[in-house]
Amino acid sequence: MQPSHGIKTQGIDLRIVFAEISIFKAFMKTLCIVVLFLSGIPLFGQTPKFKMQTIDDKVGIGYGVQLADMNSDGKTDILLVDKDKVAWYENPGWKKHIVVNHLTQRDHVCLTARDLNGDGRAELAMGGQWNPGDTLESGAVFYLSPNESGKGIWNHHPLPHEPTTHRMHWVKGKGGVFYLIVKPLHGRGNKNNAGTPIKVLAYKIPDSPAKSPWETSLVCDFLHNSHNFHPVNWDSDEEEEILITGMEGTWLIDQRKGKWKAKLIAKPFGGEVRDGKDAMGNHFVTTIEPRHGSVVACYLKKKDSWDRVVLDTTLKDGHALGTGDFLGLGYDQVVAGWRAMRPSGEPGLKLFAPTDKTFRKWKEFKLSSKEIAVEDLKIADLDGDKRPEIIAAGRQTHNLVIFWNKSGNP
Repeated sequence: MQPSHGIKTQGIDLRIVFAEISIFKAFMKTLCIVVLFLSGIPLFGQTPKFKMQTIDDKVGIGYGVQLADMNSDGKTDILLVDKDKVAWYENPGWKKHIVVNHLTQRDHVCLTARDLNGDGRAELAMGGQWNPGDTLESGAVFYLSPNESGKGIWNHHPLPHEPTTHRMHWVKGKGGVFYLIVKPLHGRGNKNNAGTPIKVLAYKIPDSPAKSPWETSLVCDFLHNSHNFHPVNWDSDEEEEILITGMEGTWLIDQRKGKWKAKLIAKPFGGEVRDGKDAMGNHFVTTIEPRHGSVVACYLKKKDSWDRVVLDTTLKDGHALGTGDFLGLGYDQVVAGWRAMRPSGEPGLKLFAPTDKTFRKWKEFKLSSKEIAVEDLKIADLDGDKRPEIIAAGRQTHNLVIFWNKSGNP
């Protein structure tokens, strides 16, 4: 015999049960809508919070910052190539160690650091004799190696070079072989950014890098006035690619069957270039345009093209760029620094965060101003709390600074 809706069964009023079930279903539906809504909104209820710490206030120019483990303790140390020295700062106390003093008559200008042999200690190379006005005789490239004691000033080994040596990186090739990729600013004999294109060279590291000759090969020779490049690994293959930018735009250059192939990403004259991951896990490219420029742009990948989104147009002498998930959103944001030399003004550092997962609109946060005239910056989690820090070197302000990330939850 079936009970009617007005009958209690075993002491339970089914009308109350049905009502409670309906209320619970409505609550869960509302909860799901709220969760889906919130999942599309970045955590802008929290303002980015960074605490600035100066670890060196006697920097000359601070041309370049690099990050690597220098003493095999598992911690990320900070390296700085200054106009008359290379130094590293030991995590966590930031004790300063001199690697080399002035190796060239004119300024040192670039440095690369990476553990190439798996011993937990970075190998170094450096560029110097910086003179962008001399496109015939300037430039220098050195491989640096520790002395026998492993302490004190390192040994240096000169390598062949093109004029106006400007940027360099260690890049992994096929078979796990590393190459030192070196990029000049101008082509040999150039005047007014015209003439012979620059020659970007790959130096194959030999088994005895301090004693054996280094074989070189050509990566590309189609750019003029190229300020920066950046190694990436988009295909998750053994071979790494590079993003490179200059007067002819921004390009992805990858290694295929031992040859470098270039694909155009963006046509505007680029000065700085980095990559990041968007909300869908896809790669995006960010640039400062033009060289020493005012514009921060983001390029979003479509099927056969890249869409340009402008984040800012107000930088003065933009000179540094980085990406990372500073706010714990699950995807990357962009930081950009400027030094305000030409045109002169107030320097600064900004963080840009997308306001939704389309990456079409961005919100900016100013992190610093006259405290540091940013010449270069790098991104890394220095204290293991899963929040990336910003490490920046200042030119006119003559300082090396850590912006400790205290933003929300990692």
